[in-house]
Amino acid sequence: MLPFSRITIIGLGLIGSSIARAIKADMPTVRVTGHDLDPQVRETSRALGFCDDVADTAGAAVTDADLVIFCVPVGAMAAAAEAIADDLPADAIVSDVGSSKGTVLAALSAALPGATIIPAHPVAGTERSGPEAGFATLFHGRWCILTPPDGADPAAVERVAEFWRRLGAEIEMMDPQHHDRVLAITSHLPHLIAYTIVGTASDMEEVTRSEVIKYSAGGFRDFTRIAASDPTMWRDVFLSNREAVLDMLQRFTEDLTSLQRAIRWGKGDELFDLFTRTRAIRRSIIDQGQDDAAPDFGRQHD
Repeated sequence: MLPFSRITIIGLGLIGSSIARAIKADMPTVRVTGHDLDPQVRETSRALGFCDDVADTAGAAVTDADLVIFCVPVGAMAAAAEAIADDLPADAIVSDVGSSKGTVLAALSAALPGATIIPAHPVAGTERSGPEAGFATLFHGRWCILTPPDGADPAAVERVAEFWRRLGAEIEMMDPQHHDRVLAITSHLPHLIAYTIVGTASDMEEVTRSEVIKYSAGGFRDFTRIAASDPTMWRDVFLSNREAVLDMLQRFTEDLTSLQRAIRWGKGDELFDLFTRTRAIRRSIIDQGQDDAAPDFGRQHD
């Protein structure tokens, strides 16, 4: 039995459109209704046809939904939830895909008192954005972390978990605050570092006569991929998860200072030990199926 029969997706960018495409591929009898605040995104989504219907208002999109998924930047969650409050069916389950969970749960709970809210975070994505960027297999083999609040209905949690399993995801349960600390180091801090390095390179362009960009090696190129991610989404992530990000940034700064000292004083053994340990972490990520061990990270070349 399918966990849901009528699903509404609010926000039709990369993640929202990928969810819609995955539902059509893996649960073709489920009716998918979409909505996006941007009229152009709505028109593009209609033309691409990954939803059965694209509503012009959020309220109209949720009137008969049994699952509503917010796929908007975390800073827009409160406004998006308020827009459906008067039309949300009493028995509908509300979820989301935000990269921070504590503030999102608080925003949804405040805007939708009495609603069944089961937050989720599919740990998947690309640097591309918009409805054209989505694809049905985005979640295959990826983790989806559910962060249900205390006292959540176990049956509702299981329905949301089963929904993500059917899209190919692996399920993990976490406390919202624990999720935010874990993602601060595994996702948020790497993006912050990437934005900083690419920004520094941009500032140096005049000094180096464009040689930084022209002679970009693999490492810098990979940072630019991360730094090409949606700026609105990441602005909101850093602000909504600021305490955990600042904590991890302080830890990173201390480690960076230690590394600087090792380089300054020629401590080769210390550098070798660090690089050996981090190399092992890379191998474990590949072993767990979270990346490709093929040469050049599996990139296809003409």
